[in-house]
Amino acid sequence: MSTITREQPRVSASEAFTSHLHPTPSWQSADHSMPTGREETWRFTPVKRFKPLMAEGPFGQINTITELPEGVTSRIVDAATAKELSFDPPVDLVAARAGEAAQTLVVEVAPEAAPGTPVVITTEGSDELASSQMIIRVGQQADVVIVLRRTGVAKLASKVEVQVAEGARVDIVTVQDWTAGSVHGGQYSVQIGRDAKVRSFQATIGLGDTRLVERIEYAGPGGELDQLGVYFVQAQQHVEHRLLVDHNYPHTVSHVDYRGALQGKGAHSVWIGDALIRKTAVDINTYETNKNLMLTEGCQADSVPNLEIETGEIRGAGHSSSTGRFDENQLFYLRSRGIPEDQARRLIVEGFFLDIIRRIGLPEIESRLVEALNVQLASIDDVSHDSLLGEDVEA
Repeated sequence: MSTITREQPRVSASEAFTSHLHPTPSWQSADHSMPTGREETWRFTPVKRFKPLMAEGPFGQINTITELPEGVTSRIVDAATAKELSFDPPVDLVAARAGEAAQTLVVEVAPEAAPGTPVVITTEGSDELASSQMIIRVGQQADVVIVLRRTGVAKLASKVEVQVAEGARVDIVTVQDWTAGSVHGGQYSVQIGRDAKVRSFQATIGLGDTRLVERIEYAGPGGELDQLGVYFVQAQQHVEHRLLVDHNYPHTVSHVDYRGALQGKGAHSVWIGDALIRKTAVDINTYETNKNLMLTEGCQADSVPNLEIETGEIRGAGHSSSTGRFDENQLFYLRSRGIPEDQARRLIVEGFFLDIIRRIGLPEIESRLVEALNVQLASIDDVSHDSLLGEDVEA
């Protein structure tokens, strides 16, 4: 008996689907109304802080510095060309403003390229209202590490796309390291090709307010995603990560793990995770988790994992979320071995984050994240102010 296997048809993530969690993408600013805060996608956000990023402008250009190894090139294109190269239109007014940027940076990694050093793209804010659009295209079978750094003080509306072709292996590390007074809103989209593997790491460790909409879709079966993130939130700061992983092809995989630490009155984090499993996405496997440590009183962490499942023919789908102070069982274990309570708390926090930080594989970035963690813990009364594991995360 012969068996005929037909590949499931693709469903584009930009194609409209019924969900109260995600507005319809559009390049037209008129299709995105000014939010009031009552909308499902904005109800956790202090809209007033982000309204300057939704104004009609004028928007300036943010300073961008690129470090491109052999096999990687860049060019500047206009808004019309950027729209043609894009796969994911804006989903809100902030991203729409970013999509109107007069110039778009396009970075291209050649097929089968395997540069020995990372691609580094640094954006430097200057306290002026700015928009930025960037498209990164990774060729077939390429193997590359991409680092996006954001520094300085900025009022930035951004849109970033990463397009990963068939069989490529990509690590993407994005670090929001803004200084006080910054406001950053944006859309971050990744398309994963057939049998490609993407490891994405998001770190929001600076000051100011940040709201990122992160969207993942697949361009063929067999794609794999490992999406990791950390965020540190201080008094009166708002940090928001909104994720959609759209399993629009069969035999795809996604694992999401975000962890946050909050301290100080008015510190507010928002994590919204959603895995959408289309009817065509048979034999997929997905799991998403979010964990938050409340280091002081007066913090608020909103964590909402979601699953939208349109087929039962899957390997697995799950999610989890936790928010609290310190694990009492861990504290008891450490104290029973003679470790003072403030040091035990410190060890728990460091272990909580270093479990993810160690996976990055870039010593400079890892050291910066450990430094930011030390700053986060420096003023907590019941946590040791001396780093017990040190800044050498390889130790």
